[in-house]
Amino acid sequence: MPETIADDSVGIVEIKIIHFDEVLTLECDKTLTEYDIAYETYGELNADASNAILICHALSGDQHAAGYYSMDDKKPGWWDSAIGPGKTIDTNRFFVVSINNLGGCKGSSGPNTINPETGKYWGPDFPIVTVKDWVKCQFRFMRSLDIDNWCAVIGGSLGGMQVLQWTIDYPSLVRHAVVIAAAPKLSAQNIAFNEVARQSIMSDPDFCDGHYLENKTIPRRGLMLARMLGHITYLSDDAMRDKFGRELREGKLNFGFDVDFQVESYLRYQGRSFVDRFDANTYLLMTKTLDYFDPAREYDDNLALALKQTDAEFLVISFTSDWRFAPDRSQEIVKALLQAEKRVSYVEIDANQGHDAFLIPIPHYMNVFGSYMQNIAEDLS
Repeated sequence: MPETIADDSVGIVEIKIIHFDEVLTLECDKTLTEYDIAYETYGELNADASNAILICHALSGDQHAAGYYSMDDKKPGWWDSAIGPGKTIDTNRFFVVSINNLGGCKGSSGPNTINPETGKYWGPDFPIVTVKDWVKCQFRFMRSLDIDNWCAVIGGSLGGMQVLQWTIDYPSLVRHAVVIAAAPKLSAQNIAFNEVARQSIMSDPDFCDGHYLENKTIPRRGLMLARMLGHITYLSDDAMRDKFGRELREGKLNFGFDVDFQVESYLRYQGRSFVDRFDANTYLLMTKTLDYFDPAREYDDNLALALKQTDAEFLVISFTSDWRFAPDRSQEIVKALLQAEKRVSYVEIDANQGHDAFLIPIPHYMNVFGSYMQNIAEDLS
């Protein structure tokens, strides 16, 4: 827990909930007659509501991007290194909004919430949602806060995909788009990783065809394996070698199938801790959302054509060791933006942390990102 809260922290924050009773029609042709969205805000909205920034979270993220819920918290929000007074996303200058996407498991309507029509957990019956659905929902959310447009929409990984979708679906409502460690669509390899993760969960005997909450059980083993697999893909070979090498946990081989190496212990810890904070059905849903993302599909598979209508200025950032969403995937986005004659800045950060690098305050990364945000802030003055 923090003994004291640093001056550059947003401090103690709280979850807020907005209830919507306007029917939401999803891409899968199913509808939600009502739903909740959980969110947090940091900083103050200025008089003309021109300084609002939307933070879009990645697969296992949520609305808790910065600050602490109490002095007993062991860790702050997932992007606390970047959001706060005087930080890269400066809450002295920006009004920052972070939401838990529809289908999430941290307060927004999703598989682990109650279906108002049945009085039971949604479970596997919660409809599949897409990035396009999320952006439509985020648009309604924006209007509910009396915000007319976003100064910037920012996200990494799956969050970066939402940024792209925003600029396509609501081109006049996004002035700046920051796309970090993302891709215009998943590769076959990435879809394959997601399928193995889903099968790990669904083959767990405690999955109960997705109705595990009603049966008062959790598919712990399956969700743990899915997270272990995912975590391997988030790190680079260099990062794992630097952090663990072939270090033995007990200094000797045990000649068995329990933990010998430190990396094995680390992955098991990551898997077990994830089970305690995430919902298995939500994990299934989020990976499908990733798989389905392909905004160029509606434009004859031409990403430049999809981006032709956007008015935003772009910053695209990639990381050299990110093999999950490699730099050439970001370069596809940049190439399409240039073909569409849009304003775009691109930087490839030399980093050995793999895909997780977008969450880490690497000096060069923060300097580039910070300079871009500083220019946006100065334009507001």
